[in-house]
Amino acid sequence: MNELRSTMIELYDRNAFECSKVTAQNYSTSFSFGIRLFHEKYRPAIYAIYGYVRFADEIVDTFHEQKQAQLIKKFRKRTYQAIENGFSSNPILHSFQKVVNENCIDFQFIEAFLDSMEMDLTNNEYSREELEKYIYGSAEVVGLMCLRVFYQHRHKEFDELVHPARKLGEAFQKVNFLRDIRSDYIGRGRVYFPDIDIENFTEEQKRKVEDEIAADFAEAKVGVKKLHKDVQMGVYMAYIYYLELLKRIRRTTPGNIMNKRYRVSNFKKLMLFIYSWIRFKLGKI
Repeated sequence: MNELRSTMIELYDRNAFECSKVTAQNYSTSFSFGIRLFHEKYRPAIYAIYGYVRFADEIVDTFHEQKQAQLIKKFRKRTYQAIENGFSSNPILHSFQKVVNENCIDFQFIEAFLDSMEMDLTNNEYSREELEKYIYGSAEVVGLMCLRVFYQHRHKEFDELVHPARKLGEAFQKVNFLRDIRSDYIGRGRVYFPDIDIENFTEEQKRKVEDEIAADFAEAKVGVKKLHKDVQMGVYMAYIYYLELLKRIRRTTPGNIMNKRYRVSNFKKLMLFIYSWIRFKLGKI
C-alpha cells in the first residue's frame, strides 16, 4: 500500500513539473530553448520557477476583468501554504514549492517578487526608487532563485555571483521595458522609466536608457564567465539574445520604438546559437 502511494505521489510530482514545462514552452519559446541548454538535472526546477512567475504575471497583465488585487492576495497566501504544507492541488504551485523547499530558496525573494506584481496593479508611473524596487522584485530575484538552484549547497560561489546575477536580470527587464514601451503605455497606462516623456520621447532620453542597460550587461558578463559549465551555455545564450535586442533598439529611432515591437527572427536566433556555442566550446565567453 505504501509503495503504491509513493508511486502515485511521484506521478503527481512529475505531472506538476510537466505543467510548468508546458507553460514555459507556450509562453516563451526563447526562454524554454535556453532552459534546454542547461544540464538536464537543473531543467525541471527552472521550468517550475518560470511557471510560477508567469502565473503571477498573467494575473496582473491579462485578467483585467477580474478582481486582480484579490487574485494576487490569494495567490500570495496559497504560495506560502503550498511551501509550508509541501503540497498544492495547483500543479504550478506544487512544482514551485518543491523547488523552494529542496533548494532552500529565500522567502525574501518570493516576497519581493509578489510585491512587484502588486505594484503593477497600483503604479502607472515610477520614480527612480520605485523602479529599482520593481526591477529587483520582478526580475533580479527570479535570477537569484535560479542561481540558488545552480549553486544549491555552494554558498560562497552563490554570494560571489549575486551582484552580476542581479545586473543580468536588470538588463533583461530594461530591454523588455524599452521594446514594450508602446504596449505598456497604450495598453496598460504604465510608464516605467522616470526620465522619459512618452509623448515627447527623444533620442537623448533613449540613448541615456540604452547606456544604462549596456553598463548593466557589462557588469553581468563578469558573472556569466564564472558560471559552472552545466549552466553557463544556457545563461550565455540568453545574454547574447537580449544583447542583440538592445543592439536592434539602438539602431532605430524613438518614433519607431513607439510603433513597433522589436524581436529577433528564428533564423537570427539560430545564428546566435551557433555563435554562442562556438565561443562556449572554445572557452571564449
